[in-house]
Parts: sequence; structure tokens; C-alpha cells
Amino acid sequence: MDLGSLIGIFGAFGMVVFSVVVGGGSLLSILDLPSFLMVVLGSYFALMLAASLSDALGIFSIFGRTFNIPVFNEQGIIQKMMAFSEKARREGLLALEDELEDLDDEFMKKGLRLVVDGTDAAIIRDLLELELSQMQGRHADKINIVNMWAALAPGLGMLGTVIGLIGMLQNLDDKASIGPNMALALVTTLYGSMVANLLMIPFSSKLRGHDSRESMVKEMIIEGVLSIQAGDNTRILAMKLMAYLSPAVRKTMEAELLKD
Repeated sequence: MDLGSLIGIFGAFGMVVFSVVVGGGSLLSILDLPSFLMVVLGSYFALMLAASLSDALGIFSIFGRTFNIPVFNEQGIIQKMMAFSEKARREGLLALEDELEDLDDEFMKKGLRLVVDGTDAAIIRDLLELELSQMQGRHADKINIVNMWAALAPGLGMLGTVIGLIGMLQNLDDKASIGPNMALALVTTLYGSMVANLLMIPFSSKLRGHDSRESMVKEMIIEGVLSIQAGDNTRILAMKLMAYLSPAVRKTMEAELLKD
């Protein structure tokens, strides 16, 4: 569970409530069911128009991913690649075939299978990079759906405000109701801004972070697979792969794996 996402959501909405209360307002003044339905359901139905029905229905499972911390185990991948490199240099590339069935990482398994089959390095890189680009494309499609909702919500909020102002202008004879009606009309704009800025845009940013990290791990695997095929020294392979890690993690791994 990603505590940052939970803290962020509760903290952001909590600050809105805090600012209303401290500013001398009332929470009831920003609670309005028609405005909520106009912004949230209205923008969601517009999203169905902008995207496919399956994508619109699947967006909630996408949100769920922002509350999970993906585990890619970069350090474990490096250690496994080093073990494969040592075995390949000692017994030959064909000796890796016995190890492939125990691999959980399908991307690594596919790359090493191509190495064992004697596929040319350029073809291996092209195939793995093609799979990587397709994964990035799928992720981009999902992120674009979230961005679309972020773009639609403020517009629906403004539309609700315009509808409220039209109703207010039609009843100008009741001067006492102008202020409350104006405030109520602006609530939809508030809701639209909250949906976009407190939910959709942060969700999109976190998903892009997940995509970036997964892409980096796959690039690291490609580099490792090609290094094994080229017969690089195990230390050289390790140094190549550790370049993908943060300086602090890299320093720790170098102390553990390259101490000899």
C-alpha cells in the first residue's frame, strides 16, 4: 500500500475543509448534491463519449494502481543477471536453457530464450525494444484517460456555474437570494477544480512515475541480456546494470557484489 497516496488524498481534502472552517465558513456551504452530480457524473459520462466504454469503466482499476507500490526488484534482477553471466561464461550460452523455466520475469525469459536460440543481437534488441514500446503505449493510453477526466471536470464545473447564474439572473427581484444563489453557483466550479487538481492530475503523475520505473527496469534487462550474449565480464555487466540504480543503492550494491 502506498501511504503517500493515502496521506496525499486525505491531506489535500483535509486542507480544503480546514481552510473553509478557519476562514469562518461552513462546510454546508460547499456541500451541494446537484453540483456534485453535475461535475462528477457529468464529466464521467463525457469521458465515456471521449473514450471507449471499456476504458471508461476500467478507469477505477487504474486509480487502484496509484495506491500500490510496484515491486520490480532491481537488485534481484542484477544478481540474477550476474549469475547467468557467470554460468554462460563457464558453461556456454546453451547452459542457460535449464534456468529459463524457473524465471518469473517473462520479459527476461523471452530475452534469454532468444540468446540461447542464437538470435542476432540486433534482432534481440529490436524485439525487446518493440515490446517495451508497446507496453509504454498501453500505459500512455491509460494515463491519457485520466488526463481526459482531469480536463473535463473543470469544464463541467464551469458549465454548472453558468446554469446556476442563469437561474439567479432570472430571479433578480428577490435581492436577498442573490448572494446565496451566487455562492451556490460557484460550488460546481469548486468541485471541478477539486476533481482535477486533487485527484486526476496527481493520479496521472503517479502513474507516469510507475511507467517510467517499469520502463527503466526493462531497459536494464535488455542491457543485461545483450551483455550476457556478448560474453562481457561479470563485473562489467554488473557495472552496466548498476548505472540504472540510484547513487545510494548503487553504492550499497557495489560494496556487496564488487568487493572482490
